[in-house]
Amino acid sequence: MLNFRNMNILFISLLLLSMVGEMAYGVPIYVYIILAGVYSLLLFYGCYYVGSNFFIPIICSAKTDKKVIALSFDDGPIAGNTVEILQTLKDNNTEAAFFCIGSRIAENKAIFKQIHDEGHLIGNHTFSHHFWFDMFSAKTMLADMHMMDKAMDSVIGKAPKLFRPPYGVTNPNLKKAIVQGNYIPVGWSMRSMDTVIKDEKKLLNKVISKIKPGAVFLFHDTSNTTVALLPAIIKHIRANGYEIIRLDKMLNLQTYA
Repeated sequence: MLNFRNMNILFISLLLLSMVGEMAYGVPIYVYIILAGVYSLLLFYGCYYVGSNFFIPIICSAKTDKKVIALSFDDGPIAGNTVEILQTLKDNNTEAAFFCIGSRIAENKAIFKQIHDEGHLIGNHTFSHHFWFDMFSAKTMLADMHMMDKAMDSVIGKAPKLFRPPYGVTNPNLKKAIVQGNYIPVGWSMRSMDTVIKDEKKLLNKVISKIKPGAVFLFHDTSNTTVALLPAIIKHIRANGYEIIRLDKMLNLQTYA
């Protein structure tokens, strides 16, 4: 299995072999350039592909043959869109997971409480969702994550157990913060790209093409396209014989600390 530790062992071994080869036979400089390039590409892959399990195992889907799917929404709560999403879910008797940003809770307490009261899962998506969050130290990351916990606890009296990394980016510092905070990291198997794709037909086709047993779909409260398409998405999923169940129930995970 390719992960950060194994990759470092492999590349250190290759580097040492290259150095020995250079002393014995002479090794062209481009060999070192190639090694550095491949190492950088693999590191980039490990950091930016949430399902790589490169630094830490992250649960991205359920291993099952049952026709079940989980819906998840990131970056809320926000006025307007989150409320509309909740109404659509209620109208369709559907439970979902919301990975919320802690800094948005105070000004949207009623919406945040509504998410919980209507039976949806709430997970930690950091307090700040800072653009440079993945550059923070492990200590700063953990402090940010704990701020989200406190903001959530102040409204519904519960702290989240599940954590989703901002932008899906992972690294050794985040691994340390997750382990120290005793969180369960959760990703996705279908990234809708709904913050980028504005064409409703294109987004719907992308979602439909990714329907499969145990899939975890990622959407965003901030996407107007998702708000508009959600009824059709739910309809298509069920028309294909799938049941939509809450993420923690599908993955058999502990919801709150």
